[in-house]
Amino acid sequence: MKPLPLLLATALAVAAVTARAEPEQLIGGNVESLLEFARERHPEFAAMRLEAEAAAARVAPAGALPEPMFRAELRDISNENNPAASPNLLPALVGNTRYTVSQALPWYGKRELRQEVAAAAADDARGRERATWADLARQIKLTYALHHVHLASLRLRRENLDLLTQIEQIAQARYANGLVPQQDVIRAQTERTALRSELAMLEGESDQASARIRALLGRPANVRIRPPEQLRPLPPAARIEFAALETRLRANNPKLASDDARIVGSEKNRELAYKNRYPDFSVGLSPIQTRERITGWDLMVEVNIPLQQSRRRDEERAAERALDAARSRKEATLNQALAELSESLAGMKSARRVEELVANSLLPQSELTLQAALAGYETGRVDFAAVLDAQRQIRKAREDLVRARADQQVRMAEIERLIGEDI
Repeated sequence: MKPLPLLLATALAVAAVTARAEPEQLIGGNVESLLEFARERHPEFAAMRLEAEAAAARVAPAGALPEPMFRAELRDISNENNPAASPNLLPALVGNTRYTVSQALPWYGKRELRQEVAAAAADDARGRERATWADLARQIKLTYALHHVHLASLRLRRENLDLLTQIEQIAQARYANGLVPQQDVIRAQTERTALRSELAMLEGESDQASARIRALLGRPANVRIRPPEQLRPLPPAARIEFAALETRLRANNPKLASDDARIVGSEKNRELAYKNRYPDFSVGLSPIQTRERITGWDLMVEVNIPLQQSRRRDEERAAERALDAARSRKEATLNQALAELSESLAGMKSARRVEELVANSLLPQSELTLQAALAGYETGRVDFAAVLDAQRQIRKAREDLVRARADQQVRMAEIERLIGEDI
């Protein structure tokens, strides 16, 4: 009977662990839920957010006064002036003791400039945080759209596979009646085999896209990701004009905001470098203890002498060059962002035109061509090559439609990264 208590204890422990286990969370199906999850859980973005908070916490200390200093000087510890006393280290048993409390005082305006430099660094950190999120959101949107394309392409190829099966059955029936050569049946089977190979490749790409989405979410445990169900709605044409998007880019682009903060920080550093031409002060108050009473007070004022002018000139030149570099960096960032915006906008409009042409003209025409080819083949008026050509044409039209819609999603994600917000 001894194993029975052990089995009961094991069962209770397993039940307790199961009860404490975190329930599985289901996310996905749309890109918004993935973005919300990544904003809360992605480790890299969390690190950037914490770095921004750390930079913001440094602003107030940067403008604070230095800590005051305390010094104690024991004079005549050997008691040479008091032969009756022996050497000692107690303040009341030496010749006298001098206590000094001093405070360093920077030149007027230096503390404020240091605080403004720290505030600019905090703004830079916030800009890098926003840039990190914009890039992460773009990757999630792109991967989501590509995964949706893979699933749509799989569905279309399965439909094409069913269509090829139907065509093969027609070819077999006509071959059995001696109306067509065996080559028609073999060609249909070859097309089906090639399509199965494409299906296998697409299934692998779909699995890879699903793995990339999980990686972009930080590989969360106890989370199941649903496959994409729908693409995001596209904005109306009036909202994707270059002039309006350029204005939003200049105002909200995270990298430009970070560059602006660096320019402000460089300007304040330059002003601080010029302020270093003036001396800093230190004041102190010193009570003097003789035996067990205070016998005097001293007041101290200390000034550093800015004699090393060549070093200060080099520091000022370095600050000037750093400011010029920050301005040039912002100009380069703006030029690159505007070029990418123009390219993405042109690509989005082109993909929209392709979608309209395929959906309204090419796809209906391809469907009619395939129906006519099938009817003609059944009656012997059309050869098998025409049927296969019509089948390939409709397959290409459907895939072009899927790619055009996905390309618009990709371009929209790129534009949203550049303007720093959703369109």
